[in-house]
Amino acid sequence: MKALVLDGYTDEPACLGVPPFISPYARLAYGALASAGAEVSYATIDHLRSRGVSFDKCDLLAVVRNIAVPGKYLRGMPASDKELIAVAGAFHGTTIASLGVAPDRAPRELKGCFDHIASMDLDACLFDLVSTRRLDDRRRTDAEWSDWSVEGAEACAHHPDHGGPLIAEVQMYRGCVRYITGGCRFCVEPLLGEVLFRQPKDILREVEALSKAGVRNFRLGAQSCVYCYLSKETGVSENPRPNPEAVEKLLRGISRTAKPEVFHLDNANPAVIAEHPKESRKITKAIAENCTSGNVLAFGLESADPVVRKANNLNSTPEQALEAIEIVNEIGSARGPTGLPAALPGINFVCGLEGETKATYDLNLDFLRKVLARGLLLRRINIRQVIPSRSEFPGVKSRGAFMQFRRKVREEIDASMMERLVPDRTVLTGVYAEVREGGRTFGRQVGSYPLLISIPYPVTIGRRFDIAVTGRGFRSASGVIHPTDANSATMSMLQAIPGIGKKRAAAIVRQRPFDDTRGLWKLFDDPISLESAQFHLTCGKVHKAQ
Repeated sequence: MKALVLDGYTDEPACLGVPPFISPYARLAYGALASAGAEVSYATIDHLRSRGVSFDKCDLLAVVRNIAVPGKYLRGMPASDKELIAVAGAFHGTTIASLGVAPDRAPRELKGCFDHIASMDLDACLFDLVSTRRLDDRRRTDAEWSDWSVEGAEACAHHPDHGGPLIAEVQMYRGCVRYITGGCRFCVEPLLGEVLFRQPKDILREVEALSKAGVRNFRLGAQSCVYCYLSKETGVSENPRPNPEAVEKLLRGISRTAKPEVFHLDNANPAVIAEHPKESRKITKAIAENCTSGNVLAFGLESADPVVRKANNLNSTPEQALEAIEIVNEIGSARGPTGLPAALPGINFVCGLEGETKATYDLNLDFLRKVLARGLLLRRINIRQVIPSRSEFPGVKSRGAFMQFRRKVREEIDASMMERLVPDRTVLTGVYAEVREGGRTFGRQVGSYPLLISIPYPVTIGRRFDIAVTGRGFRSASGVIHPTDANSATMSMLQAIPGIGKKRAAAIVRQRPFDDTRGLWKLFDDPISLESAQFHLTCGKVHKAQ
């Protein structure tokens, strides 16, 4: 049997699979089909958009598109309903899809397009269909999870970002430790029941296979809290005592086994960190020592309103979240080789929950003001509206109040955080140039929730550059290549450097090449411009004719 895995991308609260990420779901589907004996290939929706994908002689089409939260994408837009309808209609074999929602909640237009929409694990469904010709929904076993993850690593070699910024999302465990109380009312993770931890040896096997397949960047994600991994109090407490030895051993093993260029993590429960500060400090230290800088530990505060917290069984109080932010800052705020701090918390707000009023937004803003007043750093503040994936919610009642809250966060909080996070002359290493719009280039560092970087002139797409920050937006930064070679830079590159301007840039172009910087510095007659030039400029070697 010939099968094609079509990756329409994944964007969930705990799992990323939009370029440059590749999700574990797509790899597991590939691995399950290969293990069942199918001749399997992998393509992304972007492959189909740019050059088409041949369905000739394919018997089975497996589509992965798990979109649970709305996102803004620099490139690699997830497959739309319209695209999936067209793909399914053009395929003449069996079609099976994972859409990130229960089949009865799938968009009406899609329900009739596929032969089957998986309600559990797509990979297990595919394996059974190929190996036994039965089509059942079930969960994969631990052994299958381990084996298919290894087999599925091969899919990465066919991803458009392979050899470039590709980052593999690797799952630590399934479920949420708060399942014993039902968890947050809007989240589906607690509905999975008992937490299923993957063993370190299985995660290391997968990472090793991914590394052999050419993957250099990893993110441990697709879980609800890094600090809860292999906790012995899981199933007993909704804020279980962390197991620092297990987390440190896993992180150290991945760091030594794969020697990744980028190694990041995702979610953390602030209540767990606050309730167990000793163990949490040990884990934060292990993160800072074994992972690459620029790490973001997303905290699900969701709301600082006690009424909303009680009505929706949210996981932490504002006081716990503030204490957790202090603990992570205490250890993770030191700037690392990428130009960013080793590890910082992020804060998630979900709006439109049960019990929300206009006063809720004031409480949320007051909480962020406290964080700012204490001199603490947040790497990102995520504000989104609730999606009724588990039950219905009243939703945002006052659009005006919601928009005003979001605007104040961006203008008052984010702007100040960005000033502290990336002050002028911060050098951000390895910024990957992704798209060009007009005369500007936009890029990002490879990693978890990377800053968008605007470069005010064209550079080669697909290359990495070190960028010195010259300005900031609310959630982005602008900068220039660092260092800039005065002997080869274009006029636009020279003019973009603070303190140079059009006339000095023209003078540099007229008088170059410079054998060394002494002649270059003579063009600067004021100390401020000279200081800026000495930071940003260099003189490359002059190749003289023989």
